[in-house]
Amino acid sequence: MITQFTTPTIEALDYYVYALVDPRDNRIFYIGKGLGNRVFQHIACAINDDSISEKLDTIREINSEGLSVKHFIVRHGLDEDVAFTVESVLIDMLSYSNFSNIRSISNIVSGHHQWDKGIKTVEEIEGLYACEQLNIDDFMHNVLTININGTYNIKNERHPNIYEATRKSWVLSEQKLNDIEFVLSEYRGVVRAIFKPTKWIKDGKRFMFEGYEVTENEITILYLNKLVPEKQKGMANPVRYFYKKQL
Repeated sequence: MITQFTTPTIEALDYYVYALVDPRDNRIFYIGKGLGNRVFQHIACAINDDSISEKLDTIREINSEGLSVKHFIVRHGLDEDVAFTVESVLIDMLSYSNFSNIRSISNIVSGHHQWDKGIKTVEEIEGLYACEQLNIDDFMHNVLTININGTYNIKNERHPNIYEATRKSWVLSEQKLNDIEFVLSEYRGVVRAIFKPTKWIKDGKRFMFEGYEVTENEITILYLNKLVPEKQKGMANPVRYFYKKQL
């Protein structure tokens, strides 16, 4: 559990809207907006301040049971006016008396920017922006990194998810493909998913792969949510090859 954001995360967040959630029933009990470490300040206030309010009393009850409030960032990267509007809309939606409950929403596609700007725990937000740098010598496998900045788009039917956005179709060296152990999906400089290719398919002059997402901890701990090595000036190709260091 984190109690504050690092400086890179704070700089990336800008204004944000957040929710405090009771871990006993996973119900939202507070919506707020702020900058920096505002989302965490209510906990300190409940501990260090004698003020009485429903919000602070709820936090104290949760703490007294040996539990911790869950913190979620609902939207970030906002200016102050937009953050105020989002906060107001959420409070209205969640407190409007004529809405007895919220059913499962029937929208087929997630909201705009859900993947990168959407609801995340504070731990996920910290992992999104305070990323460890991968150096060339850190690769323990032969990997292909694919930058999906231009292909990952939730409104694009050809690339409806990160797997589809990563697997097709790229100008690749055919003779190098058999050596590739993993494909790292890079979004805005950070590895966001790892795939194991099981089959390479020629797609005209390009290549695509079939495979599955890798979730084993011994692999994800090496690469997931880490910054890929910086490109040299003038490098525009979205694909790069990195090979494990020969002992």
